[in-house]
Amino acid sequence: MPTKIQIVFYSSYGHIYKMAEAIAAGAREVGDVEVTLLQVPELMPEEVLVKSGIKGYRAAFGSIPYATPEVLAEADAIIFGTPTRFGNMCSQMRNFLDQTGGLWMSGGLIGKVGSVFTSTASQHGGQETTITSFHTTLLHHGMVIVGVPYSEQGLVNMTEISGGSPYGASTLAGADGSRQPSENELQIARFQGKHVATIAKRLANNK
Repeated sequence: MPTKIQIVFYSSYGHIYKMAEAIAAGAREVGDVEVTLLQVPELMPEEVLVKSGIKGYRAAFGSIPYATPEVLAEADAIIFGTPTRFGNMCSQMRNFLDQTGGLWMSGGLIGKVGSVFTSTASQHGGQETTITSFHTTLLHHGMVIVGVPYSEQGLVNMTEISGGSPYGASTLAGADGSRQPSENELQIARFQGKHVATIAKRLANNK
């Protein structure tokens, strides 16, 4: 039976989606795993999406199905992706997680691997606080948190400005969203996907 990896994300302008695809590619490098991409529902009104330009960007990944709290229990590992909102996860992700009380009551996520990646507008825009504050919710669910160890050399790349930390992959979008994930950032994301899938597979096989 394959190890099931879910990548659950919210993306406004496509940066988190591109990182999610890289994480999925890394996870698929591990044999006998099943990788599923899921997005969380939008909360903003249609007119706001149109005015901000988000609607056009979201068309690129609009066919990806929405996650439900119940489906999380089917995974062996869940890798969450969220843009930063003032150093915290976005409201769409928070709203989704706030619906997982039933899973918390039943212990449905205890022992599953949890991991997080993010995107910020600026170099010091809360990448680390977003991921580490997200970990609090995962710990309440009893999940086993996995980050990105320094065996991934992209974390010590000093030749360019880059996201990525031992807490998880990240990218810098720029204040206007024009900067796209760099190859170094995508490399770290692929590593995170492979690393999480490897650990999840080991845990699943030892049940």
